[in-house]
Amino acid sequence: MSSSDSNGSTIERIGFRMSEIVERWMPSPFVFAILLTYIVFVAGLATGSGPGELLQYWYDGFWAFLGFSMQMVLILMTGFVIAYHPRVNNLLQRLARVPATGAQAAAFVGLVSMSLAWIHWGFSLIMGAIFAREMGKAAHEEGIDAHYPLLAVGGYMGLGLTWHWGLSASAPLQLTDAANIGEGTGFGFLESTVPAAETIFHPYAISLTLLSIAFATLVLYVLAPSGERAKGITEFVDEEELFDATGGGAADEEAASAAAEAVDEPAETDGDLPSERLNNSRVLGGLIALSGVLILAYQFVQSGLGAFTLNAVNFGFLMAGILIYQRPAYYRERFNDAAGAAAGIILLFPFFAGIQGIMSGAGLATLLAEALLSVSTAATYPVIAWVTGAIANLFVPSGGGEWLVVGPSVLQAAQDLGVPYGQATIAYAVGDAHTNLLNPFWALPLLAITGVKAREMFGYAIAMLLALIPFLAIVLYAVPY
Repeated sequence: MSSSDSNGSTIERIGFRMSEIVERWMPSPFVFAILLTYIVFVAGLATGSGPGELLQYWYDGFWAFLGFSMQMVLILMTGFVIAYHPRVNNLLQRLARVPATGAQAAAFVGLVSMSLAWIHWGFSLIMGAIFAREMGKAAHEEGIDAHYPLLAVGGYMGLGLTWHWGLSASAPLQLTDAANIGEGTGFGFLESTVPAAETIFHPYAISLTLLSIAFATLVLYVLAPSGERAKGITEFVDEEELFDATGGGAADEEAASAAAEAVDEPAETDGDLPSERLNNSRVLGGLIALSGVLILAYQFVQSGLGAFTLNAVNFGFLMAGILIYQRPAYYRERFNDAAGAAAGIILLFPFFAGIQGIMSGAGLATLLAEALLSVSTAATYPVIAWVTGAIANLFVPSGGGEWLVVGPSVLQAAQDLGVPYGQATIAYAVGDAHTNLLNPFWALPLLAITGVKAREMFGYAIAMLLALIPFLAIVLYAVPY
């Protein structure tokens, strides 16, 4: 260890050393998914299932959740489009000038990402990635020692902690949908849906969210490397691309202002053709968006918080995007840009769905949940549910997909112990989010935007995961429902 490495706090040095180890050994996200497939396949053999059966489970799993896959892609893309609106991007560039140190920069990016994740996980993932990039650029220009991989981890913290307690939370929202409840479903023992007032909007979930944001922000601050250990953005992204207004998806402040004006001004048309006037009609875009807002508002008037479903969240953000862009052609172009961010998810989701097919078909998911939950009491149940979600998410990083398989066992155990369904779901949900800090699946869009590799940032992500373990165990045990 060099003399420079001996400086700084113990936590800082541990985080830096962990990042070096992970950078050396961690494979790409696609290879990570392939390796997990083999691991689950071997585990399936131990249950007595034959190789042929497991291959069939794997194949069937590939296509079992195509509808849900589309919902996840839409959540990401609608969030992407809003986050990349020029005026939103311009705001991020101004906020990136606020921190005065690298530690403040990492903590600030994490605070923004975790707060936004409560509103919309796709919005947080894209906004967090852009903010991390803009923070890295601002630190480079102002000579601040900000460690760029830790900034990327800060941008990812919304997915790694708070998203599954918020408005786009898969497990709580699935329980609000009557189609997922009752006879013929995994939740056949439930007599009615579980409203969002008992999960997302319950004081229990809100308290956990606020406490966790505060703690994780502090950890990011103390983890931040300084001096020679702090590697700036130019060590990961080519400087010419970085400060080229057309490169990397995020323009500099002047270009962002110009782009914002371009959104507001009528687009140039080819001879002012009627078709071009239709394509760029604010009336057409505005009317359809306002119609969408009105029907969504009507749903909430009719059903209250019960109207918070996955489809409603997607619909709301889709209409919000059209409303802020207004011109249909411009919005479609931004959606085309968002497709690139979703490419990794489209590729990897079937593979993780195949893993889930093996776990479900061979009974691995149920065995896991039942084994863990069998040792819990009413007092320790939230902690065990969290651990159950964390382990399941390592193999199937799909909050809604894994909930369909593991959720019935989780809620059946809660029913037997007298634990409220809302508390059980929220405790499980944080486990599902927590191990996103180990599995790089959902980081794919962030990696594309920031320009870092998974192995370059996940050492610090794993350090965050480990730091959160004692904290989450204590708050889940101590905070009353």
